[in-house]
This record gives sequence, structure tokens and C-alpha cells, in this order.
Amino acid sequence: MKKILITGSNGLLGQKLVYALLKRKDVQVIATSVGANRLVNQEGYIYESLDITKKAEVETVYKKYAPDVIINTAAMTNVDACETKRDECWALNVTAVQNIVDAIGQNATQLIHLSTDFIFDGLKGSQYVETDVPNPQSYYALSKYESEKILEKSTIKWAIARTIIVYGIVDNMSRSNIVLWAKDALTKGQNINVVDDQFRSPTLAEDLADGCILIADKGATGIYNLSGPETVSILELVYKIADFWELDRSLVTPSKSTTLNQAAKRPPYTGFIIDKAKKELGYNPKTISEGLKILDEQLKKTDTK
Repeated sequence: MKKILITGSNGLLGQKLVYALLKRKDVQVIATSVGANRLVNQEGYIYESLDITKKAEVETVYKKYAPDVIINTAAMTNVDACETKRDECWALNVTAVQNIVDAIGQNATQLIHLSTDFIFDGLKGSQYVETDVPNPQSYYALSKYESEKILEKSTIKWAIARTIIVYGIVDNMSRSNIVLWAKDALTKGQNINVVDDQFRSPTLAEDLADGCILIADKGATGIYNLSGPETVSILELVYKIADFWELDRSLVTPSKSTTLNQAAKRPPYTGFIIDKAKKELGYNPKTISEGLKILDEQLKKTDTK
């Protein structure tokens, strides 16, 4: 039975990975995160509290379970907070990755590490492929690029899964995402400002989890773009959200990135070409409309609004 250890299991992707893998009979799941387990279902897998910024903790848990695969979803992803809390950002996004690599050492464990579109400057003018050269524009982006370089310089078996704005719902959610934020605000009749000069490929959390599992199943190595199949402006995405739930589009005011006064610089255009993942992994992500339909069905089963 393959042992898969997940870091950041309390997060959006982490939870989707746990639930997806629990459906399998050939996998033992070791879920790890800082503090208590926030998943509603706490049966059928092992949970360990783990702070991956602490080298000794990483080594102890690694030796205890000797996982065949580690999927590292833990990260500090609040882009503006990373700009001001740089030590915290570096510890979780860079040092922690080195801790995992060091713990694996010469063992055969495969490390699947999550990265981001933000490592690019967004000036290409078209969608990015895996071989495009990063040029990070924020401290968050720099930290994620540095984490990629740790893997590339290492001798372990590694894969990097780059993704773009992930959306979905989870148990006991500690933070929102753009789809839920826009739906919630428009449902309440709130006016919102939304940028029309940033373009992304929104990714359903279940699809990203499936992509990571495909990498694990195939023992794949190297870099893979794992995002949704459509690249749209943030404004267009919010309009799609409004239309799907029959909410008032007039509450949405188009705005420019320069008016938001955000601490961190965002790349203007970071859509992905996902042909490599489709061909080599069999990755087949949902369209935005399909993703919103799945999300709607999930929301109807919960009290989340």
C-alpha cells in the first residue's frame, strides 16, 4: 500500500487531497498540518500535527511514516502579507521546503511541491508553458521561485505542480477565495470593485487535487502546469459568477490594478497552457461553468453561503 503524506491538510487543496485519496483502497493517507485537524471526517487516515518550518519535527514525522510520496501544499499564500511579513513567508515557503528535501535525503520518496503562476512577470502577452523563464515581481513570488530552485538542485525525486487561483469549499474554512467572496458579496447586495486588467486561469480545487494524484500515480517528475482550461480577466470571472447565481452585475465596478493600493505587485497575464499535463498525466480540468456547477451542488449540501 502506497503511503502518501500531505502537508497543509487543513487547507483547501490539502482537504481535497485527503478526501480524494480516502476513496482509494491502495493508499494510506498521512495528513499533516499545524494544530488540530479541521476536517469533519477524521476516520480512515492518520493525522499528525506538523510545523514544516521546524526541521526536527519534519525529520521525526518523516522517519515515523517513511512515506512513498509527500505532497507539499503548505504555504503562506497571502501575497500582500508576504510582502510585509517576509521572515514568516520565507520560513514557510522556502526553509520548510529545504527541511522536507533534507528529510528525504537519499530515500526514494517522491516530493510533489505546489507552486504558482505568480513566479512569472505576466508580460509574455500569451499563456505560459512549463519552460518559460520566471521573473518574480513580489516577495511571495520570489519565495515560491526559490522553493522551486531547491527541488531542481536536489537529488531527490521531485515534481512541481504550478497552479492559478484555486477555488472551492472546505470544512471549517479559515479563509475565502475569489469565487466565494464574489458570490457572497453580490448575494448581500454589496458593491465590489474588480480588476479588468489581470488575467488568470481559475482552477477548481478538486481538479488540482486530481492532477497531484496523477503525478503521484505515474511517479512523474519535472514541472507541470495544473490550472483550469480557460483564461479570463478577473472581471470576466466575477461576471460569470454573477450570471451563474443570477446575481446583479451592476454591483460590479470594473477597476484597474493601480487603484487597489495592494502591497504586492501582481502579474497582469498568467494563463497557463496545460497540454503537457493533459498528454503526460491525463489531466482533464473542468471549465469555469462546470466548476461553478460542482461548487453550487456542494454549497447546497452545507450551510456555507
